[in-house]
Amino acid sequence: QVQLVESGGGLVQAGGSLRLSCAASGRTFSNYRMAWFRRAPGKERDIVASIASSGLGTYYADSVKGRFTISRDNAKNTVYLQMISLVPEDTAVYYCAATRAVNGPYTYWGQGTQVTVSS
Repeated sequence: QVQLVESGGGLVQAGGSLRLSCAASGRTFSNYRMAWFRRAPGKERDIVASIASSGLGTYYADSVKGRFTISRDNAKNTVYLQMISLVPEDTAVYYCAATRAVNGPYTYWGQGTQVTVSS
């Protein structure tokens, strides 16, 4: 089992920045590919960004490229999502997720943290 706890969400004005953190416990963090997903009101949960277990490979959804940066600190068992130039469309509950599989489904999820961007 892997336990994931997100933090860092909140209310921010458009154009502002936030950094989300996800602390992992329970298994060897460096064995897991990590990702951030989000679910906006009335929409399905979509992947925002992911990072390889080594930290050497990343993926970003087109909607966040150039604005969001995913990173990880394997010594601290933590993955981050730095978000800049936020827009109201970024408003969502953000979830941290983990998987052992290179391309498989994410099997561990955090409880989510709310990000609200006001116009």
